[in-house]
Formats: sequence, C-alpha cells, structure tokens
Amino acid sequence: MTTKSYNVAVAGATGAVGGAMLDVLTRRDFPIKELRLLASERSVGKKLKFRDQEIAVQLLSKEAFEGIDIALFSAGASRSLDFAPAAAAAGAVVVDNSSAYRMDPDIPLVVPEVNPGAIAQYTNRGIIANPNCSTIQMLVALKPIYDKVGIKRIVVSTYQAVSGTGANAIAELQNQVKAYAAGEPITKEVYPHQIAFNCLPHIDSFLESGYTKEEMKMVNETRKIFDDSTIGVTATTVRVPVTYGHSESVNIETKKKISAEEVKELMKNAPGVLLVDNPQECQYPLALDCEGKFETLVGRIREDESIDNGINMWIVSDNILKGAALNTVQIAEVLIKDYL
Repeated sequence: MTTKSYNVAVAGATGAVGGAMLDVLTRRDFPIKELRLLASERSVGKKLKFRDQEIAVQLLSKEAFEGIDIALFSAGASRSLDFAPAAAAAGAVVVDNSSAYRMDPDIPLVVPEVNPGAIAQYTNRGIIANPNCSTIQMLVALKPIYDKVGIKRIVVSTYQAVSGTGANAIAELQNQVKAYAAGEPITKEVYPHQIAFNCLPHIDSFLESGYTKEEMKMVNETRKIFDDSTIGVTATTVRVPVTYGHSESVNIETKKKISAEEVKELMKNAPGVLLVDNPQECQYPLALDCEGKFETLVGRIREDESIDNGINMWIVSDNILKGAALNTVQIAEVLIKDYL
C-alpha cells in the first residue's frame, strides 16, 4: 500500500467497534508508526493488545490528538461532536463512525466501494463520516446495478442483530434465552419488549411521520452517497434475536431491464461482495456465516414478477466489521493512498 507509516488514534478503543478496529488494523496490515488508544476516564490505564504489544489506554481529551495523522472515532455522537473538531484542528483527519456528521453537507459520507472520490472533500472540515451499518451493506451490493442500469426505487426491510445496540443488548438476549429455557421470569431493560424469540419493528426513536430514525437514515444516506436526490427509498428496520450480522430483504426497481442472471454476474465481480446463491443446495447468505467476514454476502437474487424492471435480493453482513470498523479503516486506506 505505502512505505510511509502514520500516527493513528482510536477514540472509543475499549468498545466493541473500537476493539474490532484494532483487529481490522492488524488483519489489513495498516501502516502504523504510533497507535494511541483513547477512551473515557474509567478506562484510562487499561491495557489492550495490539499486534505484539500491549498499549495503555489514555484519556479522550481535546489535547490527546497532538501529532496524530488519522483519528478513528467510535465513541458515540456526543463525544464526536465534542472531540472530532479538536482532532481536526490538531491536524488529524477524522473518520467518524457515529451519526454526528453523516448528513452535514460539508462532510463526505463514504463507502469506499461506492463513492471513494468523495473522500477528497475531507479538506472541508478535516472529518469523514462513516454511514449507518445497514446503509453500507445495501449500497455495496447495489452500486454495480446502479452503475449498469440505474435504480429508480428501493424497498428495504432489515433484520438487525442486537450487537448493533451494544454489549448490554447481547447480554440481555443471552439472559432472556437462559431464563426462558429454565422457565424463569424474563426481564427486559435494553429493549421495550422481550427480544428473545421475538422481532421488534423498532430501531431508534419514532418520528412524527411514523418512521424511525434508523429507517430515515437509510433513506437520506442512500441519496447522499449515490449523490442522487431522485432515487426513491423506503425502509422498515427490525431488531431480531441474532447476535452478529444484519440481514436485509431488498427490492429494487431499475431504470432499465436487467435479468437475475445479469445481476449475479455483476455480484461475482463486485468489490466487497461474496455471491452465495445456490438455493437448490440451501446455499444463501446467513447471519451465522457472515460473522468475522470482510465481504458482504449477497444471494436469493431473482426477478420481481410484479413489475417490469424489478429485482429481489438478500444481503447479509457483519455489522461490527463492514457496518462499522472495516468501513472506517477502508476509508483511512483510501485516504493514505490517494490524499495524504
């Protein structure tokens, strides 16, 4: 990639996505000179393993970014709003995994397989935004189709893992399953209803329109990333009792006719996509199979017989990796390859 190495900070290093970032940086051999791990006060001094060393966590502060070239943020929107501008002012390029800056018109919203050229806009504010996990995997799969025949409309229903909420949600699912098996009362704290053996059509808060914020993220982010305000997008997002891996049922109406076989051929060569589509042998994307994989799994590709130019597909991806940590590191890779 490059012979140059960089000073990198990870803000929110002790969280699930922060830990995944460290793993991705290792797996992809990112050229690091110094790695600075930052977190809240309660984690200061904790040691995390990175490659063959242990690194002590430092306090996330506005002064912590001196000498940093690239700052990877996964510390939540409020902390990003507080600390990302300071990191940028110190000379770092921030890649932010929160929702804080996604719809800011001055800040690029990037999926490297889809719109890598937008990274050039980082000079506006020194910040690049990482999209919502569900948006990322959908657009990785749809980009080749969009380029080939255009997309008029997208209808997406998501089936999202509890890890998207955090470690406390994973624990709640596990505890509810144990309680159910033991015939004990089931308690709930993270979600408004029992998540074990259930599906909740409720991710993030509801808006006056009846949609949730999560659903509107998919609508608005898709239009921004494709740079296409004319594309119709409607979403229903559902939380399901799965630990890792978001699944999506996606129906598209294309501007020109494309067959299911042609879509399969596009998927075979699409960057970041792994085609898993042999239903006769029960081979299709599964949440259980995507965990730990960098690729987005695509299958169940078939023509929608209810309209002239319709395609149905099933898209699955590791929400902690491609949905967060991996996409963030990939942005940083393009940044150092083409801009720094």
